[in-house]
Amino acid sequence: MNGQGGDGDMQKEYRISIRHLVEYVYRGGDLDNRFRVATSMSEGTRIHQEIQSAYEPEDEKEVFLRHQIEKEGILFTLEGRCDGILHRGEEVIIQEIKSTSQDIKELEEQGYPVHWAQAKCYAYIYSVQHHLKAINLELLYVEKQTKKTVTHRERWTVDELEGCVQDILHAYLPFARLQLKRIEEKRVTADSAPFPFSDYRAGQRKLMGAAWKAISERKNLFALAPTGTGKTISFLFPSIKQMGADAGEQVKKIIYLTGKTTTKKVAENTMRMLVDRGLKAKVVSLTAKDKMCEGPVDDYGRVQCLYEEGHFDRINEAILDILSQEDIMDKETIQAYSRKHQVCPFEYSIELAYLSDVLICDYNYLFDPGVSLKRLFEEERKGTVLLIDEAHNLVERGREMFSKTLWKKDFLQIQREFKHTNPALSESAKVVNRYFIDAKKGMGQQRIQVDKEKPEAFIQLIEQFVIVLEGELARGGENAAALLDVYFSAQAFLRISKYYSEAYVTKLFFEQQNMGLKIYCLDPSANLASMCKGFAAKIFFSATLTPAKYYMDALGGDSEDYALSVPSPFSDEQLDVQIFGLSTRYKDRERTAQAIAEVIRIHTSDNDNCLVFFPSYQYMMLVTGLLNDLEETHEVLIQSQGMNEDERDAFLLAFEKKGKKAVIGFAVMGGVFSEGIDLIGEALSGVIIIGAGMPQVNEDRNLIKDYYQSIGVNGFDYAYVYPGMNKVMQAGGRLIRSEQDRGKLILIDDRFLTKKYQALFPELWMSCLKRN
Repeated sequence: MNGQGGDGDMQKEYRISIRHLVEYVYRGGDLDNRFRVATSMSEGTRIHQEIQSAYEPEDEKEVFLRHQIEKEGILFTLEGRCDGILHRGEEVIIQEIKSTSQDIKELEEQGYPVHWAQAKCYAYIYSVQHHLKAINLELLYVEKQTKKTVTHRERWTVDELEGCVQDILHAYLPFARLQLKRIEEKRVTADSAPFPFSDYRAGQRKLMGAAWKAISERKNLFALAPTGTGKTISFLFPSIKQMGADAGEQVKKIIYLTGKTTTKKVAENTMRMLVDRGLKAKVVSLTAKDKMCEGPVDDYGRVQCLYEEGHFDRINEAILDILSQEDIMDKETIQAYSRKHQVCPFEYSIELAYLSDVLICDYNYLFDPGVSLKRLFEEERKGTVLLIDEAHNLVERGREMFSKTLWKKDFLQIQREFKHTNPALSESAKVVNRYFIDAKKGMGQQRIQVDKEKPEAFIQLIEQFVIVLEGELARGGENAAALLDVYFSAQAFLRISKYYSEAYVTKLFFEQQNMGLKIYCLDPSANLASMCKGFAAKIFFSATLTPAKYYMDALGGDSEDYALSVPSPFSDEQLDVQIFGLSTRYKDRERTAQAIAEVIRIHTSDNDNCLVFFPSYQYMMLVTGLLNDLEETHEVLIQSQGMNEDERDAFLLAFEKKGKKAVIGFAVMGGVFSEGIDLIGEALSGVIIIGAGMPQVNEDRNLIKDYYQSIGVNGFDYAYVYPGMNKVMQAGGRLIRSEQDRGKLILIDDRFLTKKYQALFPELWMSCLKRN
């Protein structure tokens, strides 16, 4: 969308894809119908190609059409790709192909209005451009499982088609006007938006300058921004200024990605400050579906939406309302408007995400191939800046998002349950189950089998299974809900299998009397880079992006990218760092546990609050079992596995209260208390870290180690040392959060005495280090 003018009578321009235009105008009905739409898209390209392969030589396929048409002061540029233009003598046929998992007999008798509208727009453009007086339209529906087809044909004059297009644009006008108004307001106010603080922190100008340069030059930036530098505003502010009228090639959208709720809140609050100071921008913050929807939970643990029925009948009005009234659209605001208009709050938030100027969301909305924001087309990407906060977390998250396991028991269960009600589905599941049985025989006594080859035969079986399963789901039987989890898992497996490369292995394994097949991504860098492709600029930032080369490699960086590190804004007087050279290696833990307990006892003897971090729950329980006497002098808190939000809040609140006893909290590195929490001033005066934080030695980690070793880097460091030390630095970073903080950091591990590990320490730690 492009707006021109704003003060005079200059005509405004508005660009939109034909598909989006007609979907906005014609959508309606219940939310559960979306299953049919989504599944028809999963194989749509392949089915289109099959139909198009039978075209006559003179026929045209995938024809891009563009046309401008004026409507009430707005010059609309309509564009789209027509499936087929068929030439039959003097006659021309505009063909739209639609695949469906639905039984073709259940389709509407004359086809769906939205599909006709799309075909009419293409037909109108083609007729005008080729000076035709009339043209034929054809909707071809294809049933995915059986390949049966149904065809609907109509003939329209160009004048009739023009009337249809004008009616569609008339229905779209209120939304177009709102969009043009907000785009102009954003452009003007971004240009004049003031920095929201009275002065700049140490290192902040350097970060902002680097961000501006990277965005201006359409480059990527990897930035080490220590705690206290104000990194959120340092990267958001120059990105927003690039949205302004004088920024040249403007930024149209910012996507702020993070893996933590706490950092998401910081981004929301930062944007709220800018909006309060005059910025007119639409800010949307996405929340997971299970936390957005407010309905009851079904037998399968899924939250049931209260507003599924008629959701699409009301969604357009809901969108116009909230965009007219609100700039900051967080969880609570979106939920309030969803109740007002009775639309699903999660689906509502996704619609708003595409319309936002600044989108704040979890990594998975961009990087996970199963849930990414797929409607961000290439043109939109060119004007979008990605800000990736706490980027060190994205390495492991990326590995998870691009790996997937399927389990034998799921297919065995479907084989049994549908033997009589759907023999085709039962047989399809049986074939997959048989694959596992045969693989088990081939493994003999082995519990794990690893292969570098892509499991092509298994993938083909899953493809066939999914097609049959979609037919069952489309029928909407009483067992449909129970099948959805297996369906989505199978779809995710197929989706991720397309990324298979030398950075993957196939793993067959046994776990808790079940058998799984996992396609395991050892190195997500190429996949992460692929998901980022086409965006204007990417800025990866964190307080612990060390060593820089490791993170640039693991996050898909290259030699053209910029890298920047700024020093901590805090002074040496604020921190006291001590190292105790006791072994915390697994084999030595029983032997050194008592000595470690004594160090903890000595350094928590005063009346200051302290956090103690361990590499595992088991190790934590071993040492805390030797510290029962601490309860006489301290309020002792121990992190438990699976703490809910209220329990986590209570844990942190204890540090904020000024009770009679000092608080000592025991927690696990890499857990919820080692990142993204701020305990300012006297709330926290000491942090003790036991161990180098390395992941537990296991088969998966060793596969990662061997992979990196094979490509010429230190595999042990990439698989174990660097991820572990990142956890150490994050845990230690809880201590000094502001210029007023003072504290003592105790590091317990003999490896911390070596040059190799100290080279990974933050500069502030080294300058504050005291030798024991």
